[in-house]
Amino acid sequence: MKISSYLTFNGQCEAAMNFYKDVFGGAITVLSRYSDMPAEVCEVSEGFKNHVMHCSLEIDGQTLMGSDTLEPDKLINGNNYNLSININSEEEAHAVFNSLSDGGQKIMKFEDAFWGGKFGMLIDRFGIQWMITSEHKPT
Repeated sequence: MKISSYLTFNGQCEAAMNFYKDVFGGAITVLSRYSDMPAEVCEVSEGFKNHVMHCSLEIDGQTLMGSDTLEPDKLINGNNYNLSININSEEEAHAVFNSLSDGGQKIMKFEDAFWGGKFGMLIDRFGIQWMITSEHKPT
């Protein structure tokens, strides 16, 4: 299991991640834009298609991740981060998702993701935002 920070920006994700790369070193290993996403997953307006859907910056064995929001009016300092957990076992990931969401709010159900594996988002009972990923299918 690996826990990483996930930052959300209002159109500045690529610039911010390049800045963090310059400060901390490392390498941007993933940079996907909303235009890369299948149209049936989510409708994206023309003005957001070049924004960053997902970015990973590998720094000394750790991963800092980020994206641009599709809802800029809802982004404020304080809700612009998530803790992201990548769990190898789909069953364990589902159990963690259910445990963390007990008394909290499920934002996205833990289900199949278009990039493979499973993914879900929630806010726990203490107001902390989580992203749970399992990139492996059950055996």
